[in-house]
Amino acid sequence: MRLISWNVNGLRAAVKKGFMDSFNALDADIFCLQETKLQAGQIELDLPGYHQYWCYAEKKGYSGTAVFSRVEPISVTYNLGYPEHDSEGRVITCEFEDFYLVCVYTPNSQNELKRLDYRMTWEDAFRAHLMELDRRKPVIACGDMNVAHEEIDLKNPSTNHMNAGFTDQERGKMTELLSSGFTDSFRYLYPEARDAYSWWSFRAASRERNVGWRIDYFLCSDRLRERIADAFIRPEIMGSDHCPVGLDLK
Repeated sequence: MRLISWNVNGLRAAVKKGFMDSFNALDADIFCLQETKLQAGQIELDLPGYHQYWCYAEKKGYSGTAVFSRVEPISVTYNLGYPEHDSEGRVITCEFEDFYLVCVYTPNSQNELKRLDYRMTWEDAFRAHLMELDRRKPVIACGDMNVAHEEIDLKNPSTNHMNAGFTDQERGKMTELLSSGFTDSFRYLYPEARDAYSWWSFRAASRERNVGWRIDYFLCSDRLRERIADAFIRPEIMGSDHCPVGLDLK
């Protein structure tokens, strides 16, 4: 089974940049999107063989997530169930026969860390959500988690220390999540892989020079480790400031 996650930075824009060609080439069984930047009815994708699930932000042109799945989920829920966290369309949870799939777009802490305090409360709510699911069956959580966990996960750790996405607080929350029974699938297979990034700034030819960050993840319950066939990043696929990341399950 192949799962793909991609922050498309606006799906309508991505469609004009070859999204459908990439979607078809990746041939995923489950395809998760973040930052769709859509309201209901603003796009219609013709995806034969896929069930479509969308979670929209109240604010227009902002945030948003989607899941396209060949297998129809047993159930689908949206957001986290907390009023303070549920207006931005950031979480879709799909229950399948032998696992839960959670697509997430984690809030960015923003310039001058304006949203860092909020981000901390979000992280606690999201971790509680995953842990509650994990009590019932294994979990796969994927998406743009807006943090480079370790220094190996970004090109310039020293100059970015305490910038949004590489604060001690955000990194600590990722450590706490992983310590709660979850595995970073890419690092599990490739603990020493360097220059493996999923996001690049539009500035200063960052992508051409591969000055990037790995902030898009597939996390899975520790007990799913033996089912990981591969975890991968596809930086050659264009159309967004992020590239797709993937997980192949046995």
